[in-house]
Amino acid sequence: MDFGLVLQTDPPGSRTVGLMRRAERQGFRYGWTFDSVVLWQEPFVIHSRVLDNTDRLIVGPMVTNPGTRAWEVTASTFATLNEMYGNRTVCGLGRGDSAMRVAGRKPNTLGQVSAAMTAIRDLAEGREAVVDGTPLKFPWVKEGSRLPVWMGAYGPKALAMAGREADGFILQLADPYLTESMVKAVRVAAAQAGRDPDDVTVCVAAPAYVGDDLQHAREQCRWFGGMVGNHVADLVARYGEDSDLVPAALTSYIKSRQGYDYAHHGRAGNPDTEFVPDEVVDRFCLLGPAEAHIEKLRTLRDLGVDQFAVYAMHDATEAVIDAYGRDVIPALND
Repeated sequence: MDFGLVLQTDPPGSRTVGLMRRAERQGFRYGWTFDSVVLWQEPFVIHSRVLDNTDRLIVGPMVTNPGTRAWEVTASTFATLNEMYGNRTVCGLGRGDSAMRVAGRKPNTLGQVSAAMTAIRDLAEGREAVVDGTPLKFPWVKEGSRLPVWMGAYGPKALAMAGREADGFILQLADPYLTESMVKAVRVAAAQAGRDPDDVTVCVAAPAYVGDDLQHAREQCRWFGGMVGNHVADLVARYGEDSDLVPAALTSYIKSRQGYDYAHHGRAGNPDTEFVPDEVVDRFCLLGPAEAHIEKLRTLRDLGVDQFAVYAMHDATEAVIDAYGRDVIPALND
């Protein structure tokens, strides 16, 4: 199983670079950042510094979207980083939550995500793509440039699209029950599209907090249920509260959700996440001593998860990176 570290790009940027270096030393293979340029610093500038200060780490956004950047700009950024650092990037792509809504825009449609996925990958790998009706090709991209595009998804249509079109599937929660059903949906769609389902990399991303004080860990990670709740609210609006297309295990907890202020997005102590019960925090996150993390991750690995990406937005970032490097990563790669 691979491991990734996910960070917000809070200033100073040097801290993000330092934490990514620490993660690489501890055996993490991927370094991810949020991409919401109003709330945090521009991630791709920091990505270049991370790549320059690490040797093997694969870097990318979790996730960017088709609406805040022109597609050819996104593709050119990845292709440039790959030329400089040797195919060490990955593009996480989604509809856009905070990045779009904070700027007063609606999240992108799945159709826009699909078209952008193809265009960004093709351009970054040196092929021609049509963007806004115009055929484009980068003459400077050398043969061998590679950009895997992974898609974040929860709902049935998005899961099916990830299986048909994406190189990887990002699931932002670590509930084994939901993971099993969603990975199955992605694999079925991949097979129906004539693909080898095993060619779709599966990445589960969620907060991890190592320690014996369970209630403190819950309070440090409760924000995650609120962040996921934004996507769940979109699903409920689309499919209804009692739809058979979306599992109640995902949707039922947001019934008392009152709203969301992105000023606290992704941060411990977010006051808009009081509606998230302990049971959901326990299901969605990895909490407790290292042994509990190892047990849950082995379950996820058996369900087909290829990478666990650690959200480390809490008061023990360095300690969790080190605990994973010391205890968890070796146990999962035994």
